[in-house]
Amino acid sequence: MADELHGVWGIDIGQAGLKALKLRYDAENEQAVAVAFDYVPHPKILSQPDAIPEELIPQALEKFLSRNDTKGDAIAMSVPGQTALTRFIQLPPVESSKVKEIVKYEAKQQIPFALEDVIWDYQTLGGGMEEGGFMLEAEVGLFAMKKDQVAQHIQPFQDAKLELDLIQVAPLSLYNFLSYDLLGMRKDDEFPGMDEYTIVLDMGADNTTLLVSNGVKIWIRNVPIGGNHFTRALTKEMKLTFAKAEHLKCNATKAPDPRAVFQALRPVFNDYVAEIQRSIGYFSSVNRDAAISRVIGMGNGFRLAGLQKFLQQNLQYDVGRVDVFQGLTGDAVVAAPLFEENILTFAVAYGLALQGLNQTRIHTTLLPTEISTARAIRRKKPWAVVSAASLLLAAATSAAVYANTLHSVEFERWDTSEKKVKALTNKVKKYESAYSAAGGEFNLIQNEADSLVGSLDTREQWLEVYKAIEVCLPKEEVLDFSEKRIELQNRIKLTSITAQKLPDTAGWFNSLSEEDKFVLRDVDKATPPSGEGWLFALSGVHYHNEGQDPDKFRRRSGFFVEDEFVANLVKWEVDQTPVRKLGITHPIISGHVGERRIIYDPKRQIQQFDFAKSDLIEDVTTTTNRRKRSSDRTRRPKRGEPKAKDENVERKREITQYHFTVLFIWKPTPENERQDTDPNPDTPPAADGAEPAAPAPAPQQPPTRISL
Repeated sequence: MADELHGVWGIDIGQAGLKALKLRYDAENEQAVAVAFDYVPHPKILSQPDAIPEELIPQALEKFLSRNDTKGDAIAMSVPGQTALTRFIQLPPVESSKVKEIVKYEAKQQIPFALEDVIWDYQTLGGGMEEGGFMLEAEVGLFAMKKDQVAQHIQPFQDAKLELDLIQVAPLSLYNFLSYDLLGMRKDDEFPGMDEYTIVLDMGADNTTLLVSNGVKIWIRNVPIGGNHFTRALTKEMKLTFAKAEHLKCNATKAPDPRAVFQALRPVFNDYVAEIQRSIGYFSSVNRDAAISRVIGMGNGFRLAGLQKFLQQNLQYDVGRVDVFQGLTGDAVVAAPLFEENILTFAVAYGLALQGLNQTRIHTTLLPTEISTARAIRRKKPWAVVSAASLLLAAATSAAVYANTLHSVEFERWDTSEKKVKALTNKVKKYESAYSAAGGEFNLIQNEADSLVGSLDTREQWLEVYKAIEVCLPKEEVLDFSEKRIELQNRIKLTSITAQKLPDTAGWFNSLSEEDKFVLRDVDKATPPSGEGWLFALSGVHYHNEGQDPDKFRRRSGFFVEDEFVANLVKWEVDQTPVRKLGITHPIISGHVGERRIIYDPKRQIQQFDFAKSDLIEDVTTTTNRRKRSSDRTRRPKRGEPKAKDENVERKREITQYHFTVLFIWKPTPENERQDTDPNPDTPPAADGAEPAAPAPAPQQPPTRISL
């Protein structure tokens, strides 16, 4: 990332201030050299109620730029670990060439957001082996962060005209520091991993990053306790302002009553140790062979008096602090008093700069691809302009040379070749035309295939629609239909079901007449459909007719379909089966119910009454009827003996066959978007003890019979 002449700035902006460290790599001595550093404390801790991070962070950057020259240097910044998603996944045996595909699949499962909304990267860690082209027991680190959060963190750098080359999660920068400085790992060295693990506790203002690693494996957890929790304990117990409590915390041993100070801090000490012990216990439960050897404290919060000793007594591990960076040279920086005083806070900036120098095994970054792509294009533009100019000059020179020799061309000499070229050109055009025609035919077949399988994603919803239509049909409780006249049976037969996709259902609704809209619910009249949807057409017949009695007028003609079928289609659920809940709305009876007179023969068939001939329409004799007629035959009459008459057998007669078409709109509603109850019932609930209002009676008018 950084060349030999320039260095890399690692910039860590925390709650308390900005820490920056510039490194160069001395290839001859194979050492990282500290060139410059800066520490810019914020006037207020960013998490204080009256602090405004949007103002304090740009001020810190402006102050940093006024004191340091970053021209020609690479810039690496960190983002807090608690705002990023970190997952370590054990991959199954997989081909080495397919690791990226498997990781992308795992990313979709592990990241609780759409991949288009996050910036993510991964890295294969140690612990795996490759045999026969397969990765075995490979562990992969997956790191992700939402795009809007990344944009929020890099906005101050963009406003300050600082181009970022690397964005890394703070815990991984901490791992870079641990592996390079404390464990002595180098990028190209073979390092199988130590048997003993090291814990790094980086205490910030509001959180503590807990990192466990043996140099190869990494385990990270965010502990929600930081230096501010100790300060708030002092403000609460000793009735101090935040600023005075912060000063007292940093100088507890010099306080008038140190015992009272430590007594006020003791509950936070206990909570902090409990969180650390809980984290170590969980790590040990999933890594039973891991042996923890030491604990290293980082961050200015770890300078709290008594914290190191308290942790050592309760954790039963050797707890130490970093006083010097072992892998870093450059006396102008490492010997500076300000750097030595705040060395505990520079671990993240140190790790960032090391990765920017390409001296660590971690190579992931959360830098948005559009930024890196735009930068690469901008860097290559001058070379592209030079290349284009060179090509243009060469083309112009070549054209001038050929133009100068044009007079020497002999057309007769090349006539035969030109004819061959023309013939070949025509042949190529012929093949191109044939290819285009074949491509068009292929596209038609492809589109037809897509239309056939296009509904696979919603096929379960289609089955639910057909189920809803089936449960909405009237149910006949009669066990033996031969004992009940067909005109009194509550049966409807659907002869066809068709569905048409409409780009805008509002157009269909607006084309309906007021007569068509008569049966609509009030809410359907008030809220016409809109947008894309399906128009269902259900065609069918029935023979229900309870006579000419005006009191039973609604049981005849189209009102039977409305009462027994359409009335169910407007319900939220029928027999615990979702209907309107599925997205079915605006059911109507299209036009009017048609009628025709037919001859009904209960023993044989229904025949059409056509005055000229009788054509077979439908066999409505049920299995029960056939069995009953078979059982009613007691014996065959003897030859010459007259047949006995059965007075109970129903004779042929003329009945009315009613034809209807029911239309409704269906807008597919996924199961996770369905509501439990109808949000728009027509009739409001009645008051306590009151009966619901009865619906207005339908107009009493006889149906119009049409003989076909």
